[in-house]
Formats: sequence, structure tokens, C-alpha cells
Amino acid sequence: MKIGVVIFPGSNCDRDLIRVLNDYTSQPILELWHKDTDLQGCTHIFLPGGFTYGDYLRTGAIAKLSPIMESVKNHANAGGFVMGICNGFQILCESGLLPGALLRNTNRQFICENVYLKPGSNQTAINKSLDTEKTYCIPIAHGEGRFYCDESTHAELMNNNQIIFRYADANGNVNDSTNPNGSIDNIAGICNEGKNVFGMMPHPERAYSDFLLNTDGKSFFNSLFDVN
Repeated sequence: MKIGVVIFPGSNCDRDLIRVLNDYTSQPILELWHKDTDLQGCTHIFLPGGFTYGDYLRTGAIAKLSPIMESVKNHANAGGFVMGICNGFQILCESGLLPGALLRNTNRQFICENVYLKPGSNQTAINKSLDTEKTYCIPIAHGEGRFYCDESTHAELMNNNQIIFRYADANGNVNDSTNPNGSIDNIAGICNEGKNVFGMMPHPERAYSDFLLNTDGKSFFNSLFDVN
């Protein structure tokens, strides 16, 4: 396993993510600059949160044109692991590696708060060891986090078990009142059909230590890296 974190102008969650990922490998975490094209043999590619290129145009719309994204696409299309968190999720959708789009929140405001997530299944790397009857408290911080797709795409996501997380309340109820941004079907995270590309708006790396007063995020990374 060799982990790389792609750094774009405006990435601001890369250090948090690297700090967490260091717990899962003895190798250095490689910082992959957006202008490069060489993934340097990395098997696991992460796109962190932030505000790439100042979020001009649509979030992720400029970042998808970065030279390294062609290599990320090739890696993903060959079955390689790719995960995007928040802005990284937006970039993956803009790049066509994940279906749908992330639109402006229905309240037209930036939302920064803790939410509860309910796993949509336990059939992917990121949720295979999570309890589908349990909720996990994870923070969000976004202005354009409303997931949208057309009806046929939504049906495919459900039929293929590609919805990996939904917004819920502490008791696991999934409804309009537990939806912070207006996402269709309360969707907080999805994967591709091959289940090797993942995107989620909430930040598990911000809920990883006692210092942060929340360790629910550990369960997500433990699932990814098969830690019991």
C-alpha cells in the first residue's frame, strides 16, 4: 500500500488527512502536486477538502482540469482506489469519476456543523465494517454540498448499492428534517459502480481524536484499511 494525497491550490484539509493516514502505513504519505502527472506508484489516492482555485465557477470545475487529474482518472479506470472528501467529492463528480453533481445548499448558506450519517450498506471498502443500524457523528463544512442526480441515475445508485452514506438523526431516522443541505434522498456519499472510487461531503478526518472531542471518524478509516 502506498498512499498519495493530491494537493491543489486552495486545498486546506490536506494536513489533517495526512495526519490521520499516517496511522495506517509505515511509508511516508506522498503529497502529489496538482501540476504533476506522476502518481509515483501510489495505490491509494485521496483528494482532500478545501476550496480549490477559490471555488471560482463551480466547485471543482477548474481543479478537474489540473494535469494530475488525467492520471487519477486512469488510475481509477484501471480499478485503483480513489477517495474524495468534501471538495474532493466535488472534483470527482466534475471529473466524471462519480455520477451526479454537488449544488449550492438549499439555504444558500455555508453550513459548518456536526451531522449524523447512516451507512447505506456495508458492501464497500469504506463502510464494510460499519454498523448499518448505527449512526456516526461527523462534521460537515460546505456551501455547495447538495447532491443531485436525475431519476435514472438515482435508481442505478440504489440498485447497485452505490449510496454509501445518508444524512440521518442520532436515532437513524432519514427524512427531510435530517437533511442539512437538500441533497436528493439525503445522500451524503456515494461510490462508482466498480466500488473503487468514493466521495463524501462530511469530514471523517475531523472526527478522529479525543482532542477533537469526537472519534467517530476512526470507524471509516478502520473500515478502509481493514483495522478491527
